[in-house]
Amino acid sequence: MDTEKCAALLCVLESGSITAAADKLGYTVSGISRMMASLEAESGFPLLLRSKTGVDPTEECRQLLPAIRELAHMGKLYADRCNAICGLETGVIRVGSVYSAYYDWLAQTIASFSIRHPGIEIAFFQGSSSDFYARLARHEMDFCIVSRRKGYYEFFLLKKDPLLAWVPAGHPRVREGVYPLRQFETDAYIDTYPGQETDNKLAFRANGISPHGQFQSVDINATRAMVAAGLGVSLNNAILAHGLDLSDIAVLPTNPPCEVEIGIAAPEREDRSPAAEQFLKFALDHLPE
Repeated sequence: MDTEKCAALLCVLESGSITAAADKLGYTVSGISRMMASLEAESGFPLLLRSKTGVDPTEECRQLLPAIRELAHMGKLYADRCNAICGLETGVIRVGSVYSAYYDWLAQTIASFSIRHPGIEIAFFQGSSSDFYARLARHEMDFCIVSRRKGYYEFFLLKKDPLLAWVPAGHPRVREGVYPLRQFETDAYIDTYPGQETDNKLAFRANGISPHGQFQSVDINATRAMVAAGLGVSLNNAILAHGLDLSDIAVLPTNPPCEVEIGIAAPEREDRSPAAEQFLKFALDHLPE
């Protein structure tokens, strides 16, 4: 199966229409349509559901998507390695960080790398650890700063980061200077980033804790404001406080203490493009203090 057609199909699905994919890839609409027709002929069944509002994958296409992504990735990897052998520095590197504390270092690293390798494009993303790991599995990320998860990737430790309890300034535990992890089962709990497999959820699961959830927040600043208003307590990575004014709440260590590993996750070596390999090496040689 033609890997270029596989990449085009993925672009059609991501763009939502053949016309949008043609614009993005620099093809004519009829050219993309012929590629899709050819793929469907090779597969023996339709891959796209076409309507006036765009396209969607058929159920058969959904079943094939992991293989299609793998073929598109291998085709790109092959082309990148051919270019590297020919001495051409090309490619797109997709980097990102969950934590704003690393934005400045990552931006400076990108700037310095780009001076040395002007032919390599770099795209910068923001997201959650779970989101980035899902993108790594789909070959959509080359370098991301995340908390450690299980999976098939390489991980380079940057720091160990504690999980801390955020409580209202007048909370009784402030005088004691520590917050028992078990108390999350009785105090009103503010769940930051509900629906995601966050570090606090993993910590609760590891310690057999079922927090008394009453409130939800999709923004760490909103969580701080809710805690300050006395609505409840929250458990968050210490690094998430970077750049925040927490003077109106109390931040306490937990008992027992909880800690996560933060580092750089990258595809395994055989899955990295030459450009991604160069960027990873450059970043590791210029780690933050």
